[in-house]
This record gives sequence, C-alpha cells and structure tokens, in this order.
Amino acid sequence: MKIKDIYDYLDSLSPFDLQEKWDNSGLVVGSFEEEVKKVYISIDLDEELLSNMEENSLVITHHPLIFSPLKRVNFDSYSTKLLRTLIQKNISLISMHTNIDKTHLNKYVGKDILGLNLENSEEYISYAKVNSSFDKFCEEISKKLNIEELKFVKCSDEVKRVALVTGAGMSMISEVKADCFLTGDIKYHDAMDAKTRGISLIDIRHYESECHFTELLYSLIEKYLKKNKLTAIMANSKNPFSFYNTRRNG
Repeated sequence: MKIKDIYDYLDSLSPFDLQEKWDNSGLVVGSFEEEVKKVYISIDLDEELLSNMEENSLVITHHPLIFSPLKRVNFDSYSTKLLRTLIQKNISLISMHTNIDKTHLNKYVGKDILGLNLENSEEYISYAKVNSSFDKFCEEISKKLNIEELKFVKCSDEVKRVALVTGAGMSMISEVKADCFLTGDIKYHDAMDAKTRGISLIDIRHYESECHFTELLYSLIEKYLKKNKLTAIMANSKNPFSFYNTRRNG
C-alpha cells in the first residue's frame, strides 16, 4: 500500500490544512509513492522505538520530528540523530499535530479518558460542567491520568466549569471561559497569571495528556488498514521524564 493512500485517508479524518502556520504536520520523511509493509503509531519517536521498527515501514506520530528548517545534519541532535535512522531503515514519517488536536484529541481525552460531559469546543479548548469540590476533582484527574503527584493552583474550593487543552495550552489562558483549566507544561509565571485571573489550574502534563493519541488514531484507522491488508501497531515512545517521590522513595 502506498503512503499517499494512507495520507489521503488521514487527511479525510483530520485535514492537514487545519494545522497552525508554525506546525509541521504531514509527510515529514519519505515519499508518497513509497510502499509500506507495516504502520506504527506513537506520540513521539525515540531511539528504542525506532530500533524495534521493521524496515520499509510507516510511523505516524503526534509530534513532528522536525519543526524548524534544518541548517545542518550532524547527527548530534534529537531530530537529526533519529532522522538518520529513519533514512537508513527506509521508515517514512507522517505527523498529525495541531490538526488532530483541533478535530479529535482534546475531545477524546476529555470524554473517553477523563469522563467529562463535554459541552462544546472552541478549536483547541473543550469545556465541561463539573460541579465538584476541587480536591475531589483533582483526585479523579490524578487517577485517570495515572499522575501520582498532581501540580495545581487552587483559586476556589469548588469547580463548576472546566476548560481542557492537552499538551501545552497556557498561551490560551486569556481565552478560557471557565473557573478551572486543565493543561500541561505549566510554568511558575503561568501559575501567577492564573491566580491573578482567579482561574484554578491542574497540570495534566504533556506526555500524560497526549499519549492517548496512539489509541485514538488506532481506533480511527485500524479497520481501514486491515481492509487493505496492513496492521496498525500501537508502539508509544517512553516519557522522557522520571519523577522522584520523596515519601515513597526516601
């Protein structure tokens, strides 16, 4: 099966034209005319994942391996080192980033992973009525995303309406129309800003909130690939972060 056929099917699910101008979704490595034997799905690429992939395959990731134009290919950076392996093994790469954030991922994580009763969505931001105590809501989020130590900013004892953006969404804080915002990669000054606005924050982290891209895309393309005698393989890269719990490990 040619990559062009798979690309067109993905485009019908979540048009690549929806991606942001700064994004690099689409066919990042490879040729549309290339024939592939297997299709892997992952949030990202890492060396271990690539080492276990078969040659002449296609991998579909959430995050693009290359964002900015490459001026040098010295194989000493994350993107260039993995790019060499992709080329050596003739593995093509398609990325679905901000386009699928808008059409599927935020809603999927909100509804299917967090169990929220979603109201509506404004491109990236999904909303839901919660009407829960803040502490209870934090506990539920922690369990559903398997985050043992949850970082948060508490502006109220109650959560009435929640906004959700998977990945790093703090740049959208001024657009949030809720009393609690769930997103990842929250920094110190982000927390100060949210506190001033009276918006509670729960840091759902980047990897933990977006690794669900793999099962989402699998559910969307598995039947199509099977019909064309190809198998979709869920093969997530590992979270680059580790966390030390002093109470557990001390």
